[in-house]
Amino acid sequence: MASGTVKNIIFDLGGVLVDIDPDRTAKAFAVLSKTNAVDIMELHKSQNFFVDYEKGLIDDMTFRNNIRQFLDKDLPDVDIDNAWTAMLLDFPPTKIEMLESARRNYRTYLLSNTNNIHRIKFEKLFRNAAQSDFYDFFENVYYSFEVRMRKPEKEIFLKVLEENNLIPQETLLIDDSLPNIEMASSLAMQTRHVQINQETINIEDDGR
Repeated sequence: MASGTVKNIIFDLGGVLVDIDPDRTAKAFAVLSKTNAVDIMELHKSQNFFVDYEKGLIDDMTFRNNIRQFLDKDLPDVDIDNAWTAMLLDFPPTKIEMLESARRNYRTYLLSNTNNIHRIKFEKLFRNAAQSDFYDFFENVYYSFEVRMRKPEKEIFLKVLEENNLIPQETLLIDDSLPNIEMASSLAMQTRHVQINQETINIEDDGR
């Protein structure tokens, strides 16, 4: 919950700014591999390479090769990328308006567990939706695959706070993951736990 003076906002990306539907990716891979989407989701949980890719421990080509092995199919890169990015839907106008307002009134940052193939896709989605550069809206951007850490690890939050000289008590995290919210709270940050793909997020609403 937000309370007191907020001077800085750290936004999550997937499910907060850009709408997502992971089932679309599972279904896309199921079509490619001629298997069941439920089975794909279950197998996904047992594969460490997904987390390794999100932490930047493997590159794009290694990830694609792991997908080919995972699905037991010799798929073209473009088919893998299209299926992998199928979960990324769009940036609703309300979220773009919120970002416009936020950057005028706060220091704004992005902290996302993501990967390079998704980055390429959501940059295009944002340009199409907002007719502007995604990075104009943030003072700094932190992607898990670039910093080789991911939420809810404490170190990634500390990195953002320390590199930007942010006071935790004046910094609000807006995220749809409860473990991320809990870690931020333990570091004395203010928090706003939102639902995935929540239509509107009122930054000024402290939830009381």
